[in-house]
Amino acid sequence: MRGQIDERYEYQREIIDYLIKENGYAERDHRQYDKNYALDRELLFHFLKDTQEDTLANLEKVFGDDLEETIINTINNFVISKKGSLLSLLKHGIDINNQHLTLLYGKPATDFNPELSKLYSENIFSVMEEVNPDKENKERVDLVIFVNGFAVISFELKSNSQGQNYENAIYQYRTSRNPKNRLFLFKAGCLVNFAMDTEEVYMTTQLDEEKTFFLPFNMGKGKGVNSGAGNPTFEDKYSVSYMWEDILTKDTLVELITKFIFIESKEFKDQVTGKVKLKERIIFPRYHQLDVIRKTLADLRVNKTSQNYLIQHSAGSGKTNSIAWLAHRLASLHDNNDEQIFNNIIIMTDRVVVDRQLQKAIMGIEHKAGLIRVMDDKCTSVDLKIALESNTKIVVTTIQKFPYVLDLIKDDNNRSGIALKDKNYAVIIDEAHSSTAGKNMIAVTSSLSSDDNFYEQDIQDQLAQEIQSSGKQKNVSMFAFTATPKATTLRLFGRLDKHGNYRAFHLYSMKQAIEEGFILDVLANYTTYETYYQLNKEIADDPELKTTEAKRQIAQQIDLNPTNISQRTKIIIEHFRKHVMGELGNQAKAMVIMSSRKAAVKYQQAFEAYIEKHNYSGIGLLTAFSGKVEDGGMEFTEASINGISEDRTAQEFNKDGYKFLIVANKYQVGFDQPKLSAMYVLKKINGVNAVQPLSRLNRICPPYDKTPFVLDFANSYEDIERAFAPYYTTTLLANSVNKQLIYNLVEKIDGFYVIDPMSVESANMILHKVNVNSRDKKNLNFYFGATEKKIKELDEHKKREVVTTLKRFVRCYEFLLQVSSLADQELQKFYNYIVYLLKYINISHPGQGYDLTGKIKASKFQQNKTGEYTKGTTRSNPEVKLPLADDIDLSEVKKKKLSAIIEEINQITGSNFDKDIAVKSMLQLRDLMMKSNDLRSSANNNSEQDFELSYFERIDDMLIEGLQHNKEFFTLLLNNDELKKEVLGTFAEEIYKSLRESEVNR
Repeated sequence: MRGQIDERYEYQREIIDYLIKENGYAERDHRQYDKNYALDRELLFHFLKDTQEDTLANLEKVFGDDLEETIINTINNFVISKKGSLLSLLKHGIDINNQHLTLLYGKPATDFNPELSKLYSENIFSVMEEVNPDKENKERVDLVIFVNGFAVISFELKSNSQGQNYENAIYQYRTSRNPKNRLFLFKAGCLVNFAMDTEEVYMTTQLDEEKTFFLPFNMGKGKGVNSGAGNPTFEDKYSVSYMWEDILTKDTLVELITKFIFIESKEFKDQVTGKVKLKERIIFPRYHQLDVIRKTLADLRVNKTSQNYLIQHSAGSGKTNSIAWLAHRLASLHDNNDEQIFNNIIIMTDRVVVDRQLQKAIMGIEHKAGLIRVMDDKCTSVDLKIALESNTKIVVTTIQKFPYVLDLIKDDNNRSGIALKDKNYAVIIDEAHSSTAGKNMIAVTSSLSSDDNFYEQDIQDQLAQEIQSSGKQKNVSMFAFTATPKATTLRLFGRLDKHGNYRAFHLYSMKQAIEEGFILDVLANYTTYETYYQLNKEIADDPELKTTEAKRQIAQQIDLNPTNISQRTKIIIEHFRKHVMGELGNQAKAMVIMSSRKAAVKYQQAFEAYIEKHNYSGIGLLTAFSGKVEDGGMEFTEASINGISEDRTAQEFNKDGYKFLIVANKYQVGFDQPKLSAMYVLKKINGVNAVQPLSRLNRICPPYDKTPFVLDFANSYEDIERAFAPYYTTTLLANSVNKQLIYNLVEKIDGFYVIDPMSVESANMILHKVNVNSRDKKNLNFYFGATEKKIKELDEHKKREVVTTLKRFVRCYEFLLQVSSLADQELQKFYNYIVYLLKYINISHPGQGYDLTGKIKASKFQQNKTGEYTKGTTRSNPEVKLPLADDIDLSEVKKKKLSAIIEEINQITGSNFDKDIAVKSMLQLRDLMMKSNDLRSSANNNSEQDFELSYFERIDDMLIEGLQHNKEFFTLLLNNDELKKEVLGTFAEEIYKSLRESEVNR
């Protein structure tokens, strides 16, 4: 038929012809294939004679005419042995009778040695078509790729235009290929097997009949918001042409064998015998992993240490291996002038478990003693400093150790400072988050800074040094990995695109990961509940309270109400038993997200009581929280509740008997448990703090098909979907740094009249002395004590405002130091003073002076299902903004009578409207209007009178947008023009002035 591409005579031949003409391959006849050893003997010995003639001559003296068979049998015995493999053979060669044979020459890191470059060019690459893997099997393998005579890759090809695709090729591998055949024998045969049609590619490194697990090896359909599974389409070539144009080039193939592919070994305990066994698998990089490493290295060869790199890779991207590959390559990377770029590679992570995985992965790639050292919990900052000064190429540590390293450098009379500053560093950050935007990251950059030690300088030079060493250092490049980049992360590590937005250097999106089947869409089986109840005041008086604090106390009492706990416990356990427990071969588990540690203890007790009452078996539970909880005169810790040490909780939870893990602010980031199939949310979550815990649920669990369930008692589906939207495709930073904000904060702090400028000046003189004596310390105590006294003399509201403003100044200034050219020594003095002041002062927070315990009573609890969502999310809203420029406080905290607060809450849960509801809804709508770019532009370009015209024109749109916040009340306003103008007109002036002020400060 016209338009059809014949699988064998067109598609297959086009690939072979390209490999011969463009990639320098030799085409070999399938009759030259040795089925017993998966070899092309003739090419193997051709390679050996061309590259190691003297070694062969020495061996021939010993083995004579048996030399060829001796070499073949020695090679074969090694690769099929328990400790051997084809990969190891190609990487390290083999010894025969004290003579070493190299079987693949890797590409030299530099061009300094012409002999090594010549040997590399002697590697022989060849292709065979229609290879018969054994005598019995009549089906031939479409293509086999050989390196120096060794079969390393097999291809089964299909043509979409002939009605077949990669799935047919996968079926062929699973049903028609014998895993025990020498060509496909694990570790001894092909390193990877590709199922490929004209549009997509899938791969496996181990055939196991019907259980064979294939992974996609596709580029992705597009970039940014267009990202997704599959490959781009081209007018003049196949979508999978990158396979022969790139992957099968000599350089790439050798790079894959020598630098990427490794054998992962994991220990596991046999549940039947109890014996510890070793499970191995060959790790071949997925396309995005290979792509990010190669693009990063190419950029570094040009830019050296001048840039930072943000890697936005979704959960399920194989981040641990990506970091291991990157660290390994950076350790030996040379620039275009053949000079080494980095002396040390520092991997920063918060999780010891990941540290160990990284260590194993890196050692799997390269068995070199002293290459890597993990600074575990037993290591101190002194150990870290010693490791950085030593010849250890890769150091794994936590970011929290760096402030202490900086202190050690300062106290070491310049010796270690000079040792550290003379080096170039690559700092890889595993899961970049808010801690990378503050003092810890400043300590990292300061510790590694190449600038001269500032303790030999006067105070002006020291201040300049402090400012300069806080930002991007000329001898340090940062490589930040995260699935959910915050605005500050994008600004710190991202790159400016042509539209003026900051974005990641490399992207593997959540959308692509879901479509490729590496993670699951946790929003695809999402059920929401709402708790209804009646509140009554149990006291005669009617004290005046602040709404926020009163609501917080009421919410806490509702959370811990025994009836509420009992109802929710029943729903959760019965849902788990009916819909989840039987999943994954009865191995499914669940996590319960609690609002507080005390709630975790209460629910743990309620779960155990319910399980015992109903005689349920096989539903064990563990509880996780930090610190101690006092309840009913008793003290509880995670260890005392579970009966095991805290560091064993995750390990124990993996056992079959445990089904529930009740958590309070633990195991919500970085916890990888594929058996986790359900999550029950009893805590208000938003933004990235919603994405991270819910993403614990998205891991696949081969060989089982897994369906994740979420029951949410505290959040709306719309809010959760909104939280995921910035990270579904790509994430962009749409606004920039606001330097003026810092000066506005200084002006505000000055207006409190609590900090004496002379104290700032005098304290800095002391803080920058080489030796601080006891008299100096007493003087510092006097300066900070005087400021603290002034703060304590203020009323409670003003006191909190001062401390909040001071903390905000520190946070903003630390961030701006890292991303801008802000070089103001007076500001640096002010910052130094406030940092020490915040450590010094101890301002108590007695709450609102009124405890509601026992003074209100909740009754008539009812858990109502409010929604079931099964379609999953496709919502993408890639723009995020720095909170620094738009953090505007429009109004003071309003006070209400306790009775009015209770009435408001009752009416939110089902009663009629009153004025309190109206006020709350107005505030919600005002917040929506404050985020409107149209109104911001109008305020910036119009008088207040003209602004009001566009303001009232936009009201209906804003009301419709705000329906999700309060449908009934906003509908009422939409249907009543007079009421609408009366209510919303009160905000026009306030919004106009605030929007204009924020625009000026941007």
